[in-house]
Amino acid sequence: MIVFRQLFDTQSGTYTYLLADPVTGEAVLIDPVFEQVRRDAAMIAELELNLIYTIETHVHADHVTGAALLRRRLGSKIAVPEAGGAERADLYLKPGERIKFGARYLEMRPTPGHTSGCSTYVLDNETMAFTGDALLIRGTGRTDFQQGSSRTLYRSVKTQIFTLPDDCLLYPAHDYRGLTVTSVAEEKRFNPRLGGALSEDDFAGYMENLKLAHPKKIDIAVPANLKSGEPPDGQNMTDTSQDPDWAPLTINFAGIWEMQPEWLEENPRADIQVLDVGEPEEFSGPMGRIPGAVLIPLGELSERNGELDKTRPVVAVCRAGGRSAQATLILQQAGFPRVANLSGGMLRWRAEGLTVEGGAS
Repeated sequence: MIVFRQLFDTQSGTYTYLLADPVTGEAVLIDPVFEQVRRDAAMIAELELNLIYTIETHVHADHVTGAALLRRRLGSKIAVPEAGGAERADLYLKPGERIKFGARYLEMRPTPGHTSGCSTYVLDNETMAFTGDALLIRGTGRTDFQQGSSRTLYRSVKTQIFTLPDDCLLYPAHDYRGLTVTSVAEEKRFNPRLGGALSEDDFAGYMENLKLAHPKKIDIAVPANLKSGEPPDGQNMTDTSQDPDWAPLTINFAGIWEMQPEWLEENPRADIQVLDVGEPEEFSGPMGRIPGAVLIPLGELSERNGELDKTRPVVAVCRAGGRSAQATLILQQAGFPRVANLSGGMLRWRAEGLTVEGGAS
């Protein structure tokens, strides 16, 4: 068994892959995206994993890697292909080198052609491979910049990827059509660029006539990725533009900002609005309520959110934290900039012996 998750960044069309040993909890993350570091860190925390490596398939031109920021936040090390020319990494991978996590490992196979350092990572039992931009689903990466070569790419795919077992699943770094996975057998047969009986000359002619525009972020992404996602010297690498500044919140993998009950109890603030979205019978029932809480049942919140002050933070609460999580989304869509869910709801509030109004002892 292996822990496996496929994640997607809609802005760049990038797939990020998490693999982990379920026994030791050691994990690796392939091709992380800077803007998705919060999401990835939240997932790793929820699954109780220890991220030991971020791994780059190549120097990307369409997004900035999240490797450096994850190293700062989680202590993970950065692994990059040695031939890619990136700096400030912890491990520079050579052909055939293995990246171990727990009892499992990924083997690095050089697949240049899209870029000079493009690499494919093959799981130890050859049931999965992560092809970067060398081989896409029914396509390939472009070969017209960053030391790309159509003939080199053709040979890379034929010798390093198509020699894997036919049932080996292939996971690309990008897809723009919603496709998620393919196999060696499928691509050998159906890939319109180099499958079937198509020759190296056929592939080279195809690629030379693509006439693609350069990626929009290439002037930002390539210099940053050549430094493993680190910013220019003297600049802050942590993206805090959207981090809450009114309370120490955490974000979960569902994208919900959460507040811990103890902090709300120990830091009473007149400007925080506590919104109870339970039903009236719950609000006045044996569970009790948080002192000063305002009741607006979840089903009425869309119509009644005008009763709340948008200039003040809102902490939503319900019995167990599910309805209040939905309430935070409703409020955000209504234009409330500072909202959080009370983690665990009233069940946790009562279990921790915090102050309540009403209710049963």
